Amino acid sequence: MTGFSISRVPRIEFGAGALAKLPAIARRYGMHALLVTGAGSLKSSPIWPGVTAGLKAQGMSWLHLAIPGEPSPDMVDEAVRALRAEPIDVVIGIGGGSALDAAKAIAGLLKPGNSVMDHLEGVGPELPYGGPAIPFIAVPTTAGTGSEATRNAVLSVQGENGFKKSFRDEKLVAEYALVDPDLLATCPPAVIAANGMDAFTQLLESYVSSRAAPLTDSLAWGGMKAARDGLLTFYADAGNAEARAQMAYAALVSGITLAQAGLGSVHGLAAPLGAFFPIPHGVACGTLVAAATRVNINALRARAPAHPALEKYAQVGRLLVKQGGLDMNAAHAALIDTLETWTRALRLPALAHYGVTQADIPRIVANSRSSSMKTNPVQLEDSEIAALLTTRI
Repeated sequence: MTGFSISRVPRIEFGAGALAKLPAIARRYGMHALLVTGAGSLKSSPIWPGVTAGLKAQGMSWLHLAIPGEPSPDMVDEAVRALRAEPIDVVIGIGGGSALDAAKAIAGLLKPGNSVMDHLEGVGPELPYGGPAIPFIAVPTTAGTGSEATRNAVLSVQGENGFKKSFRDEKLVAEYALVDPDLLATCPPAVIAANGMDAFTQLLESYVSSRAAPLTDSLAWGGMKAARDGLLTFYADAGNAEARAQMAYAALVSGITLAQAGLGSVHGLAAPLGAFFPIPHGVACGTLVAAATRVNINALRARAPAHPALEKYAQVGRLLVKQGGLDMNAAHAALIDTLETWTRALRLPALAHYGVTQADIPRIVANSRSSSMKTNPVQLEDSEIAALLTTRI
């Protein structure tokens, strides 16, 4: 068994009704909260009155900040400038990955007060983050990004010169992650599909990552089993409490495993795709994961036939089809076939739906060599990445 390192994870409260613990937990940090949510659906839902009444019962006051879409560096900087003088003791992010990422970045910069551009990976001076961060509590309302368990806030600028980069530091990890599967009951099918495939992709990529470790493998394995049993059922019926819990768990542990072990080629490509085109992150992951898995397996067979990732891919194939006796080639085929079946069943669109053409491929490939691509189990050639993209246009 090789050595490994595990960085800090949040304190986790998981289970139906976990949201009820939020007011008492928040009160431990002080009297004044900042609530960061999505653009509007949460405030108009039955969740909002319960949260605010609970905070009021604890004697707390709060400010509310709504995040429209994926957060940008300018959005974070504007929020920090506007709120820095406020007596904020705790930042509470309630929503999908965008709301949690925005809350995480704002919590990290309210005290230092500088621009997030100072710290974004691959953009600007990449100065070390010194903190201190205001305590952050994450409450996910979707099952996908795992942002509640990661140390990075993903920020985007979309367009011709766009980018999608991370503000990343262990000081940004949430103090608490409150994961309540009941909050997923109102997710529409398209959101369930995209987020669920994002979570599964994170689990698979961290499982075969060059930085994978025994502990992350154990978590990823359990998460993939939960996604196998829950994803399609949850997609068909958001009222299924067991399926909701399975996907909430899969998303949570995907955040833990990606933070510890890294990701792979799918996330390496999702970043430029999301920067250059209006493609939701989960859709980019979900539409690419089957093709990327095929390319990785073929590259490993050709250049590193003894690589342990080949057996790991086979293990996942056997897991998904519940056939432990499959030989390696049959298990690889089962894995790819299952992922392709999920992509069709979940109605994940091809890249052309968002305006991607063959002419865009060189630019996407040139911008895909992020930290995620560096932990892919095999270094892919530009031609292999281009061929992968071509199959999904």
